[in-house]
Amino acid sequence: MSDTTAGLVCGHHHLYSALARGMPAPAVTPRTFVEILEAIWWRLDVALDLEMIRWSAMLGALEALESGTTAIVDHHESPGCIEGSLSAIADACTEVGVRSLCCYGVTDRHGPDGAALGLAENARFLGEGGRGMVGLHAAFTVSDATIESAAELARRHGVGVHVHVAEGAVDSAAPERLGRFADDSWLIVHGVHLEYPMAGTLVHNPRSNMNNSVGYARPGSWPGRVVLGTDGIGADMLDEFRLAYVRAREHDVTATPDLAWGWLQAGSQLVPESLSDTVRWSYDAVDKPWCSAFTTGIRAIDVRVGGDLVLSDGRPTRVDPSEIRAKAAEQAKRLFARL
Repeated sequence: MSDTTAGLVCGHHHLYSALARGMPAPAVTPRTFVEILEAIWWRLDVALDLEMIRWSAMLGALEALESGTTAIVDHHESPGCIEGSLSAIADACTEVGVRSLCCYGVTDRHGPDGAALGLAENARFLGEGGRGMVGLHAAFTVSDATIESAAELARRHGVGVHVHVAEGAVDSAAPERLGRFADDSWLIVHGVHLEYPMAGTLVHNPRSNMNNSVGYARPGSWPGRVVLGTDGIGADMLDEFRLAYVRAREHDVTATPDLAWGWLQAGSQLVPESLSDTVRWSYDAVDKPWCSAFTTGIRAIDVRVGGDLVLSDGRPTRVDPSEIRAKAAEQAKRLFARL
């Protein structure tokens, strides 16, 4: 038994959603997945500006670090503030001391010009040496031409495409439209309504899928690699592991914590450097899935990233957590006013 592990990886995050907590409720309660997108997330993302993006990323990275997560694979969307957004996120993560893999989620929801700007931001960031992928929002929000352009851009930069796939029934045709472009470097996020697997890594987001009432993705039947993400609901990956386990158990009573622990550990294959990071925990059997699955409240005590001590006795060493939370609260108020 050990109280130390390698750094954890969040395989799919939306750092911009850190400011969404407490946002004004929509005038009409959404009752479908598409209504949730339209009434909540597509209202929020279009209202973001660069200062909001920066402080939401700072807060999200801080919370990741405090949870022993040393690497975040982020999928960003801010249609009203695209240029420079990925650099703002990556710089914020670096400042806190967390690794990041960024992309901009391209969409045609705002016309071909909006899609072109999203592709250009991915190209700019990758071309300037940023660590990332090429993002697509979801197949049902993009044209075939945009899908092809994103796949070509990813090939040109030697990276994969990070895309929501069949999260809701509205996107069930996604594999037919994406399949001929996808390869093993792609991140297939959600996959709840996939009738057959695609090439790529499945990113399972159990808490988000339940919150949006979209169904169970059955990740245990996926033939390839499965990793865990949060879809923007924090970055506490031990907590997500516990939920992934009980969700699997609900579907199949023979499922064990080892299955979900394997998904948690597989995240390191997305950011291999995380294996050199170390996290010392408040619990001495954290590496035993049958123990961690039933032990809540496990905290990261010390975290080293690339050899640097970035969390000491539960407190970040590079940034002031009180300042980050205060600044994020200020930006949240600005965001809510726009909404």
